[in-house]
Amino acid sequence: MVFRKKEFKIAESASVRLVKNTISVILVVYTFITLFLFGNTILSSFKEKQELINNTIGIPKRFTLENYRTLLVEKDFLRYFFNSFFLVFLSLFLLLLVASMAAYGLSSFKFRGNSVLQTYFLIGLMFPIQLGILPLFIMLTRLHLNNTIPGLALLYAANMSFPLLVFSKFFRGIPTSLSESARIDGAGEFRVFLSIIIPMSKPVLFTMGLINFVTIWNDFYMPLVFLTKNSVRTLTLAVYTFMANFLANWHLVFAAVVVALLPVIIVFFRFSDQIVSGLTGGAVKE
Repeated sequence: MVFRKKEFKIAESASVRLVKNTISVILVVYTFITLFLFGNTILSSFKEKQELINNTIGIPKRFTLENYRTLLVEKDFLRYFFNSFFLVFLSLFLLLLVASMAAYGLSSFKFRGNSVLQTYFLIGLMFPIQLGILPLFIMLTRLHLNNTIPGLALLYAANMSFPLLVFSKFFRGIPTSLSESARIDGAGEFRVFLSIIIPMSKPVLFTMGLINFVTIWNDFYMPLVFLTKNSVRTLTLAVYTFMANFLANWHLVFAAVVVALLPVIIVFFRFSDQIVSGLTGGAVKE
């Protein structure tokens, strides 16, 4: 019986190692393909249109910045880039502010209908935004906010179900003695929120900010519906325009993709270490 148990454990460990090795190989292959395609996209953005025909994959024979100059100067990509940046900045500011304040109120105060209100916010996770496009479009039109970046930013800020859930869970783990000490010293709830809760919530703020930054920056559906004017077009819509005319602009498509991806890559590598260090740092225990 002892030998059978040992044989079973050996067979089980062998199967586990096989599964782990298989997953590792798949991940390595996937990473290699992703890096290869991304690297080739960057290299192709420095190629001339004629060279792309003869040298689709490989290092360009002569590096040129003409594609980027054409995009930024002649194709108004600087305007689209600023529109996307302003939309993301305004949306994140409103989203993080409103979600954190609502989560603080729901997690710190007990009142009648608290659980009902939390359930109401969490129901938003069950329904996609596409179901409410028509009433949202009518509402923004009546408020004269259609085809405006602040109007679309309000819609992004209203989609706070997931951030509110994360903030609520985090706020409940903060020792109540800290806020009570501040109240004894005469601080109001708004001062407690700004001076104690927000500084301790930097890891969650960075995490939610990064997740929503990538989501809003790469979003195509909402700007397509609510931003139809060329003056308020976002970067994703501009890239889609170039993709629609791929045969005529394929030397510019690669440069447009790089311009659209570069901010996401920079933000991720800039804040990823802070998120990890903040989440794995020591916690205050009551």
